[in-house]
Order: sequence, then structure tokens, then C-alpha cells
Amino acid sequence: MGLVKLRIREFAGEHGWTLKEVSERSGVPYGTIKTYALSDGMAMADVTALFKLARTFNVLIEDLVEIVKE
Repeated sequence: MGLVKLRIREFAGEHGWTLKEVSERSGVPYGTIKTYALSDGMAMADVTALFKLARTFNVLIEDLVEIVKE
């Protein structure tokens, strides 16, 4: 099973936002943002959350996701 890492911290840093601000701007719960941002590799993620995060950072979902293991 493949693993992905979300580039939340990277994009938040580019905007000068904290993870809490990302949560507030995206509508994704802070606990979810924190889990996704700190994970070294996940097998699953909420697609709705990915859409919201991509929209918040003004990037494609493909830009938000980094494949760490196939």
C-alpha cells in the first residue's frame, strides 16, 4: 500500500500561517490538520479535507500530496 505525505507545513509557511490559521481558513478541524501535517506517511486521508486544503492554499491536490512510498 502506498503512503502519502501532505505538504501542509510547507504551504502554511509560505503564507506565514500557523496550523491553527490553516484550520480556521480551510474549515478542516485543527486535530485533522495537525495529524496530517505531522505525519511522515499516511495510507488514507479525507478527500473532502484535501479539497478544502488545496482550495485554501490555491494549489492542485496533486501539489499538496507527496508520495513517500509506493
